[in-house]
Amino acid sequence: MNGQTIIETQDLTKVYGEQTAVNALTLKINEGEVFGFLGPNGAGKTTTLLMLLGLSEPTSGRAWVCGFDPTREALKVKRVVGYLPENVGFYDDMNAVQNLLFISRLNGIPDEEALVKIEELLNLVDLKPEPKKKVGEFSRGMRQRLGIAEVLLKNPQVVFLDEPTLGLDPDGSLQMLNLIQSLSRDKKITVFLSSHLLDQVQKISSRIGIMLKGNMVAVGRIEDLAKEKLGLEEGQYTLEELYMKYFKEGQS
Repeated sequence: MNGQTIIETQDLTKVYGEQTAVNALTLKINEGEVFGFLGPNGAGKTTTLLMLLGLSEPTSGRAWVCGFDPTREALKVKRVVGYLPENVGFYDDMNAVQNLLFISRLNGIPDEEALVKIEELLNLVDLKPEPKKKVGEFSRGMRQRLGIAEVLLKNPQVVFLDEPTLGLDPDGSLQMLNLIQSLSRDKKITVFLSSHLLDQVQKISSRIGIMLKGNMVAVGRIEDLAKEKLGLEEGQYTLEELYMKYFKEGQS
């Protein structure tokens, strides 16, 4: 796939005691990709994410995010990435604008500039500014969309999303998926998406990576991996079938 490399790892490894959480991970992700990062619990996904964000130091190997080394230049990485965890934290007794304004101040954005940006982002995520409605009254879908707005406040080049549609109803999930696609398509933001909802990952991902027991066992376009692994053409398979093929082989 052509394009500027935004995330790169070379033999990235993390060992806890005698347990290797991530083993010699070598990976390249390009600008504007939606990269689906898959694997069961304990596969090493969270550890990889923490190392890319500069929140955990690798045992060996290197990583670069937007050209910065998360181990040595963690603050520079944090300035150019956004992270939406599975459970987004906001002040429930404040409204959406107040929450985003507070966060913008933490990021050193002047209030006048921030208020313009906040209005733009709330429109983007389809949340009308409602001064009287506190975030504590928001549905999970509304909180997730507000989380996307928070992530975009500092104009990131990369966003890391951890289970962004978990717990959402079908309409909320569709809205979130459309929003994620628009980040890639319209804003050229690279999206690193970790999710167990494989049908959704299949709909929006440019490429996927599958982690098993700390090892990246597959990387590529879903259709290419399915043809190689299952001998099937596009439309004849689901990502779940492909994933389970790798999973079962990894357990044997």
